[in-house]
Amino acid sequence: DLALLLLHIYKASSSSGRFANATLVRLSEFLSAGYKKGVRPVKDWRTSTIVAIDLMVYSILSVDEKNQVLTTYVWYRQSWTDEFLVWNPEDFDEVKQVSIPTANVWVPDILINEFVDVGKSPDIPYVYVTHDGLVRNYKPIQVVTACTLNIYNFPFDVQKCSLTFQSWLHTIDDINITLMRSPEELREDKSVFMNQGEWELLHILSNYKIFSVDDDDYYAEMKFHVVIRRRPLFYTVNLLLPSIFLMVMDVVGFYLPPDSGERVSFKITLLLGYSVFLIIVSDTLPATAIGTPLIGVYFVVCMALLVISLTETVLIVRLVHKQDLQPPVPHWVKYLVLERAPCSLHHTCEIGRRLSQQDHREAGLLGLHRTPPRDPGPPVMDSILQEVTAIRHFLEKRDRCREVAKEWLQVGYVLDVLLFRVYLVAMVAYSITLGTLWSVWQVA
Repeated sequence: DLALLLLHIYKASSSSGRFANATLVRLSEFLSAGYKKGVRPVKDWRTSTIVAIDLMVYSILSVDEKNQVLTTYVWYRQSWTDEFLVWNPEDFDEVKQVSIPTANVWVPDILINEFVDVGKSPDIPYVYVTHDGLVRNYKPIQVVTACTLNIYNFPFDVQKCSLTFQSWLHTIDDINITLMRSPEELREDKSVFMNQGEWELLHILSNYKIFSVDDDDYYAEMKFHVVIRRRPLFYTVNLLLPSIFLMVMDVVGFYLPPDSGERVSFKITLLLGYSVFLIIVSDTLPATAIGTPLIGVYFVVCMALLVISLTETVLIVRLVHKQDLQPPVPHWVKYLVLERAPCSLHHTCEIGRRLSQQDHREAGLLGLHRTPPRDPGPPVMDSILQEVTAIRHFLEKRDRCREVAKEWLQVGYVLDVLLFRVYLVAMVAYSITLGTLWSVWQVA
């Protein structure tokens, strides 16, 4: 009894003291008198509370491809009519709206279904209430949501993540959801988006749906599809261009003479450099357990092309290397490589004709150098003649080895040109295919 008496005395003194002429205090006491924040604010329980919501994306904070998580910073707005927070402005000095602590009013239990973590959102402790009972609850939210991210088109990828707002408990008979603005205005609104980051906001799509879990109770949901596109300039400069430069140098390396050892060392240096490049960029590429981006496949294929190029160079250098014990060029190789292939390479078959003339000349030389029949002579002359004959055979053998080496050198040059053209056609076709795909993804 004493406590109640003291409370009445405090209220009386407050009403007659420093709060005597405070209109907002009187209005707050008027609104809070008998208000039950745990009860849905309708006079007729059959009336559904319609909650109008709106969403504006302020920033894309992070896109975690590995964990399939999107972190955004949004400005979320919701409003509804509270039939118990109504007053006549004439009774309160024409006050038409007032701020009330959020903890003192009824708030709908609308949540985001894709929430996976509580973001660092600022606490907004007040809501605005107008004299006709319209409650406006505006607040910024850091949203950490699950999203199915497709990284196949990286770095020209477009991601579409959804934010689904619905009442966790109340059915559509109690709480219904609508848009605060038209879908067209919501789609094109980028007024608050920070446009200097890695991601670009394309548009926000909305979709209203009524669903049922057990074919008995129906719930309302509003789904916002946030469509964003990655800006590829950073990855183009730091990933694609260095790889393209290395592949161009690999093509240029084919113009080194195949009979010199410089081409092999040059190709090995390129292969090592590309390996170091892949180690450096491995942390930049997004990684998921369900797929690999096309740019990763591109790097692997480029590495395979460098290995093929090095293998071709080693084989050609081995083919044209001069060795005294090297076997002669087989006739089928002469026909296919030195006669047919040069004609297709627009060399007018001169190499084949030159080899045919060379074969006839070699046969003539062998016939010319046959040992003529001789009469028996003194032993000293026989010894001298044997030495001269041995020298002649040595020179003939050396000339034949040189001719064989020249033939293999010509075979190596022709094969080198053929393989280079095949390699170049494959690389150009591969580059055009990837460039077309990435151009289409960039424009889309």
